[in-house]
Amino acid sequence: MRVLLAFARLIDYVNERVGRAVAWLVLAAVLVSAANALMRYAFNMSSNAWLEIQWYLFSAIFLLAAGWALKRNAHVRIDVIATRLTPRAQAWIDIVGGLLFLMPMALLILYLSWPMFVQSYAGHEISSDAGGLVRWPVKLLIPLGFALLVLQGASQIVKRIAFLRGIDVARSAPDA
Repeated sequence: MRVLLAFARLIDYVNERVGRAVAWLVLAAVLVSAANALMRYAFNMSSNAWLEIQWYLFSAIFLLAAGWALKRNAHVRIDVIATRLTPRAQAWIDIVGGLLFLMPMALLILYLSWPMFVQSYAGHEISSDAGGLVRWPVKLLIPLGFALLVLQGASQIVKRIAFLRGIDVARSAPDA
């Protein structure tokens, strides 16, 4: 269990670093959006590339920060029910939910998105919109984001099992 908790700590560290870095993309998206609106309305100039950059930034924020959100328990859950349960029952719900729902869904999307990225990269896919951007970078975000989510899901399951076994997870993995 000690090795698994060490691996969980590593996953937590990676997702924390990625999440904090990705958080800065929110500022970039706001600046790009504001600049694009200013150029469009003040100077009657616009480009599809600027719109696509906004979509790419939003995609990066949403996909790459999913593991970070799971790590920090900032994901969607039914708190009305969960808060009335004991910590042990909550841990069991997290384990069962992770194994039956999160992991299969995330692994399936990871598996299905990788060929899509490879095809886009190999074919030098470019947006069909005039002035559009290359598509493979945004398509790479899908398997990368879901890989981070799968890893964080595994980390969360390991930490919940450790908790149920009476191991002090707070000292073993910060922000458990």
